[in-house]
Amino acid sequence: MWIFPTHPAILVDLATFLFIFAIANISTDFAFKIQYVILVIIALSLVSIGMGFINNPVNTDIKMFGDYKGSVENGFSGANFWVVFAVYFPAVTGIMAGANMSGDLKDPRNSIPVGTLAAIALSYVLYVGLAILVAFLATPQELLENYNILIDKAFFAPVVLAGLLGATFSSALSSLVGAPRILQALGQNNILMYNEQLAKTDKKGEPKFAFYFTCVVVALSLLMRDLNAIAPLLTMFFLITYAMINVVVLVEQGLGQISFRPTLKVPFIIPLLGAIGCFFVMFIINSTVGLMSIGLVLAMYIYLTKRKNLDTQEGDTRSGMFNALAEWSAKVVNSLPEANERAWQPNLLVPAQNVNDVVRCYKTIYNLARPKGSVKMIGFSEYGEGKKMAKRLPELSSYFMEQEISANSAMIENVDYQTGVMTCMQGMKASFFSPNSLFLSLTDDGKNDKNTEILLRKAKEYGFGAYLYVPFKKVGLGLEKTLNLWIDIREVNRDIKFKVEDFNIALLTAYLLKRNWKAKLSIIVVIKDAKNLGGEKVSAKAYMKKLMTLTRMPKDTEIHYLGEDFESVIEDMPHADLNIFPLQNGKIDIAKIRRQSALFETSILYTLDSGVENAMA
Repeated sequence: MWIFPTHPAILVDLATFLFIFAIANISTDFAFKIQYVILVIIALSLVSIGMGFINNPVNTDIKMFGDYKGSVENGFSGANFWVVFAVYFPAVTGIMAGANMSGDLKDPRNSIPVGTLAAIALSYVLYVGLAILVAFLATPQELLENYNILIDKAFFAPVVLAGLLGATFSSALSSLVGAPRILQALGQNNILMYNEQLAKTDKKGEPKFAFYFTCVVVALSLLMRDLNAIAPLLTMFFLITYAMINVVVLVEQGLGQISFRPTLKVPFIIPLLGAIGCFFVMFIINSTVGLMSIGLVLAMYIYLTKRKNLDTQEGDTRSGMFNALAEWSAKVVNSLPEANERAWQPNLLVPAQNVNDVVRCYKTIYNLARPKGSVKMIGFSEYGEGKKMAKRLPELSSYFMEQEISANSAMIENVDYQTGVMTCMQGMKASFFSPNSLFLSLTDDGKNDKNTEILLRKAKEYGFGAYLYVPFKKVGLGLEKTLNLWIDIREVNRDIKFKVEDFNIALLTAYLLKRNWKAKLSIIVVIKDAKNLGGEKVSAKAYMKKLMTLTRMPKDTEIHYLGEDFESVIEDMPHADLNIFPLQNGKIDIAKIRRQSALFETSILYTLDSGVENAMA
């Protein structure tokens, strides 16, 4: 209106909107190229403001703690801090632009956190720096009454005007480009009405229907003619969004699940203060609008979970949360979506023919089950150990419970070991807190090797993962300070999409034991030709780099590459207190496992996936 003082405001608004619409309608790529031009103009305008001291005297009437006396429009009748905050707050929400565009980013996992934190830091420096600069450039009275003070005081006024227009256009472009992507994502997840149309894209990959819908909403908002009335409501929804991000982090940290492996760790107090602060500010600004906003979000939550029965590939944090509560929450958990992948943790079924089957593996079971796993021990009395186990297994359960690990035991009578274990695996799938991993161990006596091999093969058929522990009787688990994870990728499909093959439990277990032991982890990768630096090894390194990123394994993990004849150079590999080997269901050979154990002269833990686990979850 400063440029077009004689034109109706509604025409200026609509003309500006149509200009932005035209740019955003061409393509997202074109809109972002325009943003680079705008960035240069804004930078030049800031330089021009900073050079304003050349043409203007320095203001010495500085107020460290001033007050806001209102504006020309309200006759300088005043306004409190929170009203100003509510109007101002949407101006700084552009830091979320990267999250809005996550579907179009090449590497959103890295780009969003880096870009968001950089945006916060740069915005803070610029806003605070500009406030201090202007305080020395103009008097409080001038700042209060003259909306064009930055233009009047600048060294070169036109570039500042261009910068103000550029900043406005930049925010508008970000909204028109980012908001349709959010609508598109909601449509893809079948959350709103007209989901197919919202999710649809044109030949360029642009969500046109969502874009046009966004433009209609913007146009209707412009017709309301009072954006300051809308700003507090927008602020409420932004604050709820930020509050829920903090609440999710709080819940995930409280659950302590393996799936929560953030690449940027923050102390517990930060999301707590963030969540409290967001809700506090909402009610300070306007308690009525705040309650209405929260009510609307809760209504949407109930509608989506109860009426639409939404389920996600990644699972649901709520299931993990309620599983951590007492049994009275069982009905709540059963009514929620399953979280098999994200809530996975070793819940062990440990069959025992005698007490020593558990005792010799106690430390291994303990390290796998802590801190959030569970242990169910099943004793079989066919070998005359019935009375002894009936007494000792509850004692072992109490030892686990003292270490804050959920554990219980039961005895099975008048049934042979193999049949009993398979019956237990089938029956326990119907229980609420059901085990997900069968834990077996080998002894020097090989008479049960056939049973062990059959049970391992049946585990996946019954929906169980499996562990086979082969203790090295001379040293056991040693110092519990070093781990080696062996991965054979000679025949692995290296185009990772949603899940890795055959070694999900192995990766998750290696991460869990490293965390519990505070140990050093090395991954030994078996490839066809470790000496082929120009072919196989390059491909293997690219695969492992992608695997380490997607599974979020610790950055200090060492990776070594061995050829097919790796058994001849085992002594060159890092020493380990425990070696972890993933098994394939069709390649279980107990005789080979025994030979391998003797060759390594360390305890070995073999893992077998059920197909449910996902190290990328």
